[in-house]
Amino acid sequence: MQIILAGYNVDTEVLEELKANSNSRQDVTPETLSASYARISRDPRPINELRKIARQEVEKARKSNSAIIFKMGHHSIAEHAVFNFDLLEVSRLAMEEIEKFRLCAYTEKSQRYQKLEDNYLIPEEIKGSDLEKVFVDTINKQNAFYQEMVGKGIEPEDARYITSLATLGQVGQTINARNLEFLFRRFASNPLAEVRQIGSQMYKLVEKIAPSIILFTQANEFDEKTYLELRTKNGELGKKSGKGKEEVVLADSSKDADNKLLAALLHSSTNLPYKKCLSKAKKMTELEKKELIKTSFKYAEFYDRPLREFEYVDLTYDLIVSAACFGQLKRHRMATITVQPYEPKLGVTIPDGVKKTGMEDQFNQIINITNKAFAKIAIKNSLAAQYVLTNAHRRRVLIKTNTRELYHISRLREDKHAQWDIQQISVKMTELAKEVMPLSMMLIGGKDRYPEIFESVFGKKPRVLPEF
Repeated sequence: MQIILAGYNVDTEVLEELKANSNSRQDVTPETLSASYARISRDPRPINELRKIARQEVEKARKSNSAIIFKMGHHSIAEHAVFNFDLLEVSRLAMEEIEKFRLCAYTEKSQRYQKLEDNYLIPEEIKGSDLEKVFVDTINKQNAFYQEMVGKGIEPEDARYITSLATLGQVGQTINARNLEFLFRRFASNPLAEVRQIGSQMYKLVEKIAPSIILFTQANEFDEKTYLELRTKNGELGKKSGKGKEEVVLADSSKDADNKLLAALLHSSTNLPYKKCLSKAKKMTELEKKELIKTSFKYAEFYDRPLREFEYVDLTYDLIVSAACFGQLKRHRMATITVQPYEPKLGVTIPDGVKKTGMEDQFNQIINITNKAFAKIAIKNSLAAQYVLTNAHRRRVLIKTNTRELYHISRLREDKHAQWDIQQISVKMTELAKEVMPLSMMLIGGKDRYPEIFESVFGKKPRVLPEF
């Protein structure tokens, strides 16, 4: 056996020093990794030798990458090239677009733990117009009230609910070249100027570093027009919406869910086809069913994910959540999440910390000012008007998750350390899930309660306990 560390992420300043002190090296690029790995399937030479050749022949490696991606359609080789970006002074609204991409890593400046400054973005869509003053005056009132609340002892976690989606933040992103190319295309087609600018600046940073593996970066009609035409076709229907303000609705779920999970577990542990496994699952006694699912959790600790078989059972929720809550919900990218724009008619979420200090009326006064500003700006540009709305404003979210991912959401978001807003939403989601698939949800709950849940099922505590 031979294991070789082929490469790892290095700070760009270190790379620049390396190039400066190495007579203009041309091989300081992730393209050589993509090119060498692309050859593995057809070249008998060992991987480390292929990497050496790629480093020696960078231009040849680039031509090989382009041919494999463009002519043969093997985009997966671009996934071997990884980039890190520091994204600073981007709005909370743009952050939602940045963090839509599944196969990436993000760490964002927290509005929960850090006191916010009064910095914000003025959308290009309204700069220089008579709406700019309306926008700026509204944001300044929001920020002044935020500072007042923090000054009176309200935690930043709760005070931030009055701050706007124009508030600037920062995020560290790790992304492979394949997803980066997708991001460039999507951002180039985005209707918001800020998002287009973010994509353009990111592209300028990598276009000379990896030109052979980032090819299709231009705006395209699919991304530009599809949702726009869908909204146009359903415009009249949209005007009639807005009724029903229940925060968590289980809109759909796999029928006969517990039996489908059992069938999947049987399929993995026998030689039977799935249909026979499902038939056998339906004939099992309740005790037999419970014991089989218990077996799948018998050796699990609080940090373990349920078995992959849990992914065969799905749940779809129709949620109404605040922008603050969505900021955390969107991080669960293995779920399928689609959204409607933020809608003042759905009301706002006011933290108990604000209510208990007697500042709820002032909070609502700022919300009323915000809603009026939103209505004025929306006449000119409904998307840009979203910037003026606050973390308290709500939107509808459709989220489909399998039971395995729901366990992950529950472990993280129902934990006592989780932010209260998403914690409340997650509790309701799991309660509804338990009603339709009680056996599948046997050990669901926050990680702080895992020992208690485990003991209630197995009569003993798990071997490893969470530490806080």
